[in-house]
Amino acid sequence: MKPVRTPALHRRDLLKLLQSACLLPPALLASPSVLAAGFDAKVKRDKRPVAMLLPLSGPRAALGLSMRQAVLLADSGPEITAYDTGGTAAGAALAARNALKAKAAMIVGPVTAEETAAVEGEVQGRVPVIAFSNNAVVRGPGAFLFGITPSQVTSAILRYARSRGVKDVVVIDDASPWSAAAALAAGKVQGEIGIDVRALTVQPGQPLPAAGDAPDAVLLPGSGEAVLAAARNLKGSGIQLLGTVQALDFRPAALEVLDGAWLASPDPAAFGKFASDYRARHGGDPGVLAALAYDAGGIVKTLREKGSLDQAALLAETSYRCVTGNARFRSDGSVARELAIVVAGPQGYEPVAVSLGA
Repeated sequence: MKPVRTPALHRRDLLKLLQSACLLPPALLASPSVLAAGFDAKVKRDKRPVAMLLPLSGPRAALGLSMRQAVLLADSGPEITAYDTGGTAAGAALAARNALKAKAAMIVGPVTAEETAAVEGEVQGRVPVIAFSNNAVVRGPGAFLFGITPSQVTSAILRYARSRGVKDVVVIDDASPWSAAAALAAGKVQGEIGIDVRALTVQPGQPLPAAGDAPDAVLLPGSGEAVLAAARNLKGSGIQLLGTVQALDFRPAALEVLDGAWLASPDPAAFGKFASDYRARHGGDPGVLAALAYDAGGIVKTLREKGSLDQAALLAETSYRCVTGNARFRSDGSVARELAIVVAGPQGYEPVAVSLGA
């Protein structure tokens, strides 16, 4: 028996078949809109203006200019407008009013706690504010503190120390606002991570307090010669020196003294890449505040490309890639930040771990 040969399907017959829609499943024939269901609509870029509130005049004008240049290095779109605060609360309030009149969808800045409080009073939560202050006192609804806080770095370094077997830490509070806040943060986290913390307040001209039994580690939240002097005294004692981003010192003599210290800070390699790009474009050496401004510009660009610059969109992202540590915004106005744990050595600072969500 000869096999039955199926006639070849000619091109014109195939076209007729396609035109008659006989090749489509019934489900697709029933609802033409289903044809487009598998294709994502292109997200429309949010082109609304964003305001930068920076001290472009007054004693901090150089800082404001470097931060403005850093923001534009991350997002050079025409929708970003700089407003001068003059570095004062009154100037920041006026700048915020002008930004709202211009229909700004988001505000980046200002720098100080006093300016941030003034801006919050003007904005009243109408648009999100990414402020560069690190003072939790001025944190409020819709105002996010993007500065690197003593709490973030203290939590990060103590968690790492605990993971390495440290159980007893003395925190040296030199009475500066940063050290005082770090000592307070250490006291709050000790029960959570199972570490004993003793805070010693050391003030110039005052007798040294009794240190008690030797701890496993000493945390010096501050910077400068006091930290280096303590590092020299701890050499050979078996007590581990802990520090924060404040203590980063790249001078060869300082690196030699800090050799072996554990510090919490943004990743030096990521910051170095940003600094190199900044120098190539603008010249000069950017500081941490410029890096924060660069990161804020990157966040604005991310949200703009995703189609929304509102607070819900800001909170929805679980991790923004940042030079100062990948960040996540919380509804209470705080920011969770990934920080690097680095070990000081004669050649620099080597990252050995990442502290998540400090």
